[in-house]
Amino acid sequence: MTRRDFVMQGGSVMAAAGTASAATEKPMAKKTLVPVTSIHRVEADGVTVFYREAGAPDAPVVVLLHGFPTSSFQYRELIPRLADKYRVIAPDLPGFGFTEVPESRQYKYTFDALAKTILAFTDALHLKHYALYVFDYGAPTGFRLAMAHPERVTAIVSQNGNAYEEGLGDAWAPIRRYWSEPTAANREVVHEALSPEGLRSQYTEGVPHPERIAPEGYTLDAAMIARPGNMDIQLDLFLDYANNVKLYPKFQEYFRTSKPPLLAIWGKHDPFFIPPGAEAFRRDNPNASVQFLDTGHFALETHVEEIAEAIRPLFARTAV
Repeated sequence: MTRRDFVMQGGSVMAAAGTASAATEKPMAKKTLVPVTSIHRVEADGVTVFYREAGAPDAPVVVLLHGFPTSSFQYRELIPRLADKYRVIAPDLPGFGFTEVPESRQYKYTFDALAKTILAFTDALHLKHYALYVFDYGAPTGFRLAMAHPERVTAIVSQNGNAYEEGLGDAWAPIRRYWSEPTAANREVVHEALSPEGLRSQYTEGVPHPERIAPEGYTLDAAMIARPGNMDIQLDLFLDYANNVKLYPKFQEYFRTSKPPLLAIWGKHDPFFIPPGAEAFRRDNPNASVQFLDTGHFALETHVEEIAEAIRPLFARTAV
């Protein structure tokens, strides 16, 4: 058999096989498309706010507010898991991520200022109603938004986002000393906790399998904090957190008065915000429920599927 005959014969066999296969082939199932997350910037309160967004523009809105020391990057896995039904928006707070504050703005880094900027951000996007997902620093920021405009907030998910003194763990001890005596020595102690290793420990402490924590999150956080001037921003915010504690009674009054549908979903081994802080929401809000996860502070790094499933029923009941 010549090479030409072999090729021709092989082609005929393959064509026949392809015809037989086509005759028995089942229609392919329709693929489920993962919503695409896009990045944007908008001017608000003299600040260029960076944010991530996914979902249909006319869908019910969910605003995700990140915590220390991270940015909207912490929501990279949660955003697409909600964006099939919701318009999901995650901004970077001033001093974090890729939000830009010009020097001419002479921005004072306090939680009142962060909340003012994020409120201006929601106005810039014309958000009239939204659910809030708050974590860590995002909680005192988001609760200020809710107090300012309770009619806008349809539901709240607090993931290790504290509003009660009993929720402050022993890990706050050096920061409490800094509040009571804001000396250079006490500031330096807090500064040491912002080292790359200190930031990594915030992701891994209390996690049963810390080796499973991907390094991208805390590595990006360390790089962002290392930018010129940013370390002082973080230390100023640590000092100002004392004003959040003073405002806790006002947050609690909001829960009692407005009774927003609320889920406190908590990494139960968090050394910063401990389980009694989650349980306390039920004391003031009959519409609050509590769920604990076997993990630490950054629960999304280990339990994103569980969190997404837990919050869907809440959002489904309250979407506007």
